[in-house]
Amino acid sequence: MDFKGSDTVPGPRTEDQLPHTAEAAVKIVIVGGFGVGKTTMVGSVSEIRPLTTEETMTQAGIGVDDNFGSDTKTATTVAMDFGRISITEQLVLYLFGTPGQERFWFLWNGLFDGALGAVVLIDTRRLEVSFDVMGRLEERGVPFVVAVNTFPDAPRYPVDELRTALDLPEEIPIVECDVRRRASSRDVLMTLMHFLHALAMAKAPA
Repeated sequence: MDFKGSDTVPGPRTEDQLPHTAEAAVKIVIVGGFGVGKTTMVGSVSEIRPLTTEETMTQAGIGVDDNFGSDTKTATTVAMDFGRISITEQLVLYLFGTPGQERFWFLWNGLFDGALGAVVLIDTRRLEVSFDVMGRLEERGVPFVVAVNTFPDAPRYPVDELRTALDLPEEIPIVECDVRRRASSRDVLMTLMHFLHALAMAKAPA
């Protein structure tokens, strides 16, 4: 086969290449129910053009998917979202956003493999969706932080009330964020990294 000229297989775009200073890469998953902002978060914070697997929503989801609060949403993630962000010159995070619709949750197991930690995005209008999400992470032993995406019409609650409602222990961080803003999404990831570092230090031999 001739790979010369126009048949040459192109390499990655310059902006997509891994920084030459990178020494460690960490896999992080971003999970949550349908329409909580996972795709938006990956897209806002990724330093490369994110990979998405969004498909147009069809009549097949009526009566199956819980679309409360997302009536204007016309597309949904059916496999995963993928992005990358450099936290420091040496540390790179690979971000994997999971599909939110429950009928696609069987794909989560593969996405959880090798993940160092997770961000659980929640919508205070639908807190009940978060219990199954967090339960799956606990079953897999994946540490996580909780990020409350501040939708304009969503009620705001004190952190202590949210912690009680979600039945979360004191050590698991709960933060507010606006996933449309890169700085806010990055702050959530930094909270997760600090949490993972604290867990690692606690397990380290004296």
